[in-house]
Amino acid sequence: MKTALTAFGFALLLTASLGAAGASRTPANTVILDATGVKNLRLQTAVAEPGDFEETIFALGRIDVYPGRRAAVSSRIAGRALAVHVKHDHFIKEGDVAVVVESRQFGDPPPRVEATAPISGLVSATFIVPGEPVSPDKILAEIIDLSEVYALARVPEHLAGRLQRGQQARITVAAASGEIFTAELEHLGTVADAEHGVVEAAFHVANPDFRLRPGMRAEFAIVLDKRTNVVRVPRSALQGDPAHRFVYVKDFDLPNTFIKTPVVIGQMNDRYVEIISGLLPADEVVTQGAYSLAFAGGGSMSLKEALDAAHGHEHNPDGSEITAGKERGTAVHDHDHSQEGPLWKIISAVLFVTLVIVAFRRKSTPARAEN
Repeated sequence: MKTALTAFGFALLLTASLGAAGASRTPANTVILDATGVKNLRLQTAVAEPGDFEETIFALGRIDVYPGRRAAVSSRIAGRALAVHVKHDHFIKEGDVAVVVESRQFGDPPPRVEATAPISGLVSATFIVPGEPVSPDKILAEIIDLSEVYALARVPEHLAGRLQRGQQARITVAAASGEIFTAELEHLGTVADAEHGVVEAAFHVANPDFRLRPGMRAEFAIVLDKRTNVVRVPRSALQGDPAHRFVYVKDFDLPNTFIKTPVVIGQMNDRYVEIISGLLPADEVVTQGAYSLAFAGGGSMSLKEALDAAHGHEHNPDGSEITAGKERGTAVHDHDHSQEGPLWKIISAVLFVTLVIVAFRRKSTPARAEN
């Protein structure tokens, strides 16, 4: 008896969980397309499965010159600029001649001195033209080495306490074609910006292709913590307003068919959204083109037509099976059983398994008693 109750309890739990997850296929929440429609909408899908989920904070900021990567070209002697070889925004190697200076000392011709580049990099500014007077305290040109840069995030001060050196961040720069750069937190600002309520967080970023330039805007997703075995889907799959979230799930039976499925969400980061309930493992959700599906209406065919084609026999207009008592939408009762079919089949199957277990137990009990 105890075994039977345990199995029956498991059956009820399984039934409840299956009934709570997923959405029933109905004409109102089902979009059916043909192959051309799927291509036109450029639909892409991903499987909802447990994985790592990172808790992140979002911040805005900019790219800046890394300390020690800026240098000035100057002359040791006074005179005039005889030749200027540096060009604004052009690359120059360390040791290359930047400016030729003719000394004020007497001579025929007067002595010449070559002012060279102290570092390799891009010329960010020039302050001299040929013939212009030169003095030792005058900056002739400025050079910046962009092989590595600072990414400076402006983090709200109430979140600054959760930051520490070595934390990872994903940095997105729109001016660099939206490329994502990964970097570690190097230091936090010593003083907060009292006017704006933020603290500077500096990330050291490698920039071998010089794609990042000082002044570019950047978006930061700073990783604070990580959880494992979390069911999550890409953020692009999530649709609806904050009170009514849903995703489109690819139907496992009908080709090019997508079901609008309500979900309950947890945390979100820059890449994923946590799914608390509404999806089953291995559900395939639409990640690209999901917004367009909301305007696809009923698609290219009805639910009845799609089921007829997939199963090889006719169905009722609501997609339910045609039975002896219910033919082509003519109901015998004054209420609809279309939503009860799948759930009742699950209950029946589980109860059948329960009866088999009980029968096996009863059969094996006398045998153990005789032994």
